[in-house]
Amino acid sequence: MKRDSISNEMARRIALAAQGFADQRPDKPKDRRALKKVLARTALFQIDSVNVLARAHYMPLYSRLGNYPQSLLDDAATGRKSRILFEYWAHEASFLPVELWPLMQWRMRRAEKGQRIYKGLVQFRNDNKAFVDGVLKHIHDNGAVVGGDIEDEHDQRGKGGWWGWSKRKHALEWLFWAGKITTAERRGFARVYDIPERVFHSSLLDRPVPDEADAIRELLRISARSLGVATGLDLKDYFRLPPDDVNKRLPELVEAGELLPIAVRGWKPAAYIHKDAKMPRKIEARALLSPFDPVVWERSRSERLYDFHYRIEIYTPAHKRIFGYYTLPFLLGDNVVGRVDLKADRKASELQVKATHAEAAAPPETAVALYDELTLMAEWLGLEKIVITKKGDLAPALKKVSR
Repeated sequence: MKRDSISNEMARRIALAAQGFADQRPDKPKDRRALKKVLARTALFQIDSVNVLARAHYMPLYSRLGNYPQSLLDDAATGRKSRILFEYWAHEASFLPVELWPLMQWRMRRAEKGQRIYKGLVQFRNDNKAFVDGVLKHIHDNGAVVGGDIEDEHDQRGKGGWWGWSKRKHALEWLFWAGKITTAERRGFARVYDIPERVFHSSLLDRPVPDEADAIRELLRISARSLGVATGLDLKDYFRLPPDDVNKRLPELVEAGELLPIAVRGWKPAAYIHKDAKMPRKIEARALLSPFDPVVWERSRSERLYDFHYRIEIYTPAHKRIFGYYTLPFLLGDNVVGRVDLKADRKASELQVKATHAEAAAPPETAVALYDELTLMAEWLGLEKIVITKKGDLAPALKKVSR
C-alpha cells in the first residue's frame, strides 16, 4: 500500500470493512463459526445494563448477522471446555475472546497494585484486606457465587453509584479487576463469580503471559485491524490503553511496517492504516447499530468519519432530549443516514419506534430500507408488531412505507 492520502469516503469504507460490513449477512445457520467471524473483526462485545431494546452485547452480532439466536452468545460465554468468551474490562466491561486472557494480565497486575482503577476501590481494599481475602477464600472453598451469597453486615445497597456499593460488592469488584476471580456465567444480568481455575480450561491458563510492552503492542495490533484506519486516539480508546504506553508502542508498530502513516483528507489528527486493511470500492450495508458498537462508540471518530454528532440521551432529562431515550444510528451503504429511538415492549409484543430522524446524507430510499431493517429486528426480538410514532423528520415517510 503506497498511498500517502485517502479521502474520507475511502476511510469510511476501510473502517466498515474492518468491522465486517463489507460482507453480506449470512444465510442460516447462524452458528459459532459466524460468531467467531464477527469476533475476529470486532475483538470484543461491550456490555451495558440498559435493556430498553436489547442488551448491548447482543447487538453487534445482530447488526452483522441479522436474525440469530441470542443463546449463541450466552453459550459462548459459559462452559469450561467450550467457552470462547470471557468477561473483563477492555472498552469498558466487555466480552472478549478467551485467547486475550493472557493479554489482559498486565491490566490485572496493575489493578492489583492500584493503578488505573477506581481510587475508592483501591482504598477500600487497603482498608479491608482481611474482608477481601475472606471473600476470595469463600469462593475458593465453596465455589461460584453471586453477590448476595457473601455475608455482609454493612450492606449499603440503595445509595446509588459504585460509591454506594455494599461491602461485598466492593470486594468482588476489586477481585474481578485484579483477575483473582472472573465471571463464570450471568444469571439474568447478574455476574456469577468463580476463580479462573474452575472457569477456564488449563490449556488457556498455561499459556505464556507476555510482558506489558508485548501485550500492549499486540492489543494495538488488534485495535488497528478492527478499525482499519484510525488516529492514535482511536487506537488507544479501543481497549482503553494508557496514553503513555500507546505513545511508546505506536512508533514501534510504524517502524515495523505494521501500521502505515496516512493522511485522511479532512482529518486534523494524524492517521494510521493497518497494513492488511481492505479498501473496498463499495459498501452495501444495512444495519441498526447499538450506541456501544465499535463503529460509533468513539464519538469524535463518528463525527470525523460520518459527520455524525452522536450522544446517547438515557441520562438526559426527558424535556431536554433531542432525538430520544435510546437512539440507534442507522447505517445504510457506507454512511450513517439516520437515527431511531426504539423500545421493545415485550408485554405488548411491540417494537415501538418512538422517533425517527434523517441525517443530511440520507438517500431517498432511507425510509424503505429502515422499515425493512425494523421488520428484521422485530423478528429477531420475537415481537409481533411495529408501532411508529410520528415524531422526527423521517417519521412521516417511514409511516407511509409501513402501510
